[in-house]
Amino acid sequence: MKKVLFIAILAVVGFTEINAQQFKVITSVESIVPNGLGRSRIVNALEDKDYREYTSVQTEEDNTRNKSKRGDIRVKNFEETKLLNFYNIAGIRFQNIAANDALLTSMINDMVANGWELAFVTSAVEGDSGKGDGNGIFITRYIFKK
Repeated sequence: MKKVLFIAILAVVGFTEINAQQFKVITSVESIVPNGLGRSRIVNALEDKDYREYTSVQTEEDNTRNKSKRGDIRVKNFEETKLLNFYNIAGIRFQNIAANDALLTSMINDMVANGWELAFVTSAVEGDSGKGDGNGIFITRYIFKK
């Protein structure tokens, strides 16, 4: 009896381990270009890509190049949700930030309602690099799992 119970427990644990977690990345890009000239969006790919199709192996003995083209990597099916820019002609717009927060909260709540868990959030900024450069973005990646 103990052997049967032990085997049953191992089978359940083994089955649970086989079911790998699934991850989904959604990115928000918020413009920090002065005068409201930039574009801000939430971007969600609607198709999957296998990174191995675009990966090459390079060693001293073997220099195997992947023959895929850079254009093949592009995702043509994606959602794009408009966001407001951080700046307008008058300067920083806190109303725009609050509006973006409301849209991002809605997106996160929708993902959670569909069985996803927000696992990680990572962000970065590319800001004004000096005289003559009025460009910049604030990018955030929301990584969900289920």
